[in-house]
Amino acid sequence: MTDKMLPQALDAEQAIIGTCLSYPDAIIEISSILTPEMFYLESNRQLYIAILETAKKTGSSDIISISDYLRKAGTLDSFGGVVGLSKRTDNIVSNAYLLNSVYIVREKFALRQYITLSRKLANIAYQEDLADVIEFAEGELFNISNFTQNKEPKIISRCVDEFLIEVEKIINKEHSLSGVASGFTSLDRLTGGWQPQNLIIIAGRPSMGKTSVALALAKGAASLKFPVGIFSLEMSESELTGRLLSSVSGKSNMELRLGRVDLMDLGLKSNKIATLPIFIDDTPAITVFELKSKIKKLIVRHNLKLVIVDYLQLMKADAGSREQEVSQISRGLKALAKELNIPVIALSQLNRSVEDRSDKVPRLSDLRESGAIEQDADIVAFIYRPAYYNIREPKINGEVMDSEGLLVFDIAKNRNGACNSIPLYHNDSLTVIQEEKITAETVLNEPFE
Repeated sequence: MTDKMLPQALDAEQAIIGTCLSYPDAIIEISSILTPEMFYLESNRQLYIAILETAKKTGSSDIISISDYLRKAGTLDSFGGVVGLSKRTDNIVSNAYLLNSVYIVREKFALRQYITLSRKLANIAYQEDLADVIEFAEGELFNISNFTQNKEPKIISRCVDEFLIEVEKIINKEHSLSGVASGFTSLDRLTGGWQPQNLIIIAGRPSMGKTSVALALAKGAASLKFPVGIFSLEMSESELTGRLLSSVSGKSNMELRLGRVDLMDLGLKSNKIATLPIFIDDTPAITVFELKSKIKKLIVRHNLKLVIVDYLQLMKADAGSREQEVSQISRGLKALAKELNIPVIALSQLNRSVEDRSDKVPRLSDLRESGAIEQDADIVAFIYRPAYYNIREPKINGEVMDSEGLLVFDIAKNRNGACNSIPLYHNDSLTVIQEEKITAETVLNEPFE
C-alpha cells in the first residue's frame, strides 16, 4: 500500500462552505450536483450537511439559521461557535468560481473512488474467481463514471445548438438518422430511428409475430453496426438463434430442427448472423433491477445501443396486484431507458377485446393489465395479420390491400412524430419480415409464436 495522500482540494472545499455561509441562495445552485460524501475533510462534510438540512427545513441557509441548527444538534462548539462559523466566511468566491470549486471537489472525490475501488479489487482478486472480479469491476466503474456525468438543466439556447448540430450531421450524411435504425425505411421515416431514452411498446395477440418482428428489428439494427441486446423471457437462446438462422439460410425452423440441411452450406450462411453484434440473454422472470445491471455491463463492454425485451408481462416485480406489478415494470423500463440513455423496445400482450371486433384491429385500450403502459411509452405499435382472421382485403391507410403475407405495423402512439400503419410482409416458415412482398417459396407454414 502507498503512503501517498489521497486526492483532495481543501481550498475549494473551504471556498464552497464560506460562500454558502455568506450567500444563502448559493446552496440552491449546487445542492443537486454536490453531495456531503464528496468532501474530504470531515468537518466540511458535517457543516455542508447542516447547510443542506437548514435549507430544506427553513427555506434559508443563512449563518444565523445554521448556527441555530448546530446548537440544537449539540455540535455548534465543535465548529468554534458562531465566531468560528463567521471566520469561515473569509474565504468566499463569486458564483462562477463557486461552480468551478464544486467541479474540482467532485473530481477529487471521483479519483478517491477509483483508488478505493483498486484496493477492493486487489483484495477480491485473492479470494474470488476471475468472472466475479470482472463483474464487480465493471459494475463499480460504470457507477463511478455515471455519477461524474452530471445531469443539470440546460439553457434552451444550448439545447437548440445541440439539436442543430445533429440536424447538420444528418444533412451532411454523417448520420442518416437521429436514432438507432430499424432496418425498415418506412418505419425509420416515421420515427427517425429508435431514439435514446425512449420506451417503445410493440404489442399484439398471440401468433401475430411479435418475436419475429423483434428479431427483424434486432437484425436490422445490428446489420448497421448498432449493438443490440435481446432479453428473452419466453424463448431460449437456442430457439432465437434457430429463427435467426432460418431467416438467412432459406430453410424453415422445422428443417433446421430435423437436420434436413447441408451443414457446410448452413455454416457459410450462418456467418451473416454470427458476425452481427447481437447479444442474447434468456434469463426467465427477470426484474427491472437485474435487467439494468445486465444492460450496464453490455454498455461498458460492447457499447450497447438498443435493448429488446420479450416480453414485458413475463418480467417480475413486487407489487400488490397484477396491474400494479405491470405498471411498476413499465415505469421501471422507462426510467431505465432515460438513465442509461438507450432506446428500450418491450413486447407486450394484448387482451382478448381485439377478438370481439369485426376488423380485429388493436387499440390502445387493449394493452393488457395496465393503462400505465400507454402512459409510459413514447411509441406504441400494434402488429396484426389480417389473413390470420380470414380477412382477405383489409383497408390500410385508406387503401384496400391483399392480406396474403401481410403484417401490419400500426403506430398508434408516437410522442414525437406521426401515427400511421406500415404494411410489412412475412414468411412464416423462414421467419422473414420485409417491406416488399415475399415471393420466395415457403416449404412449411409454421406460426410465429
